[in-house]
Amino acid sequence: MAEKQPDEPAEKGAEMDYAEHERTYNLFLTIAKYTCLVVAATLIAMAFGFFTAAGFISSLILFILICALGVWMLR
Repeated sequence: MAEKQPDEPAEKGAEMDYAEHERTYNLFLTIAKYTCLVVAATLIAMAFGFFTAAGFISSLILFILICALGVWMLR
């Protein structure tokens, strides 16, 4: 059995590290933001490459331009 029983009620819980919580939340938001950018750029470049006569190289250049513009705007 457990040798050390908590002295405080279970509802109180452990002390929260709010600084670490904020850093983790900000990291999650950053990853989500840039993931959405890459997914949107991929979809636009795929549509451009598949539905026009531009081809793969042109759609790759469009993808890179959209990602670069998106990173500049999201900072």
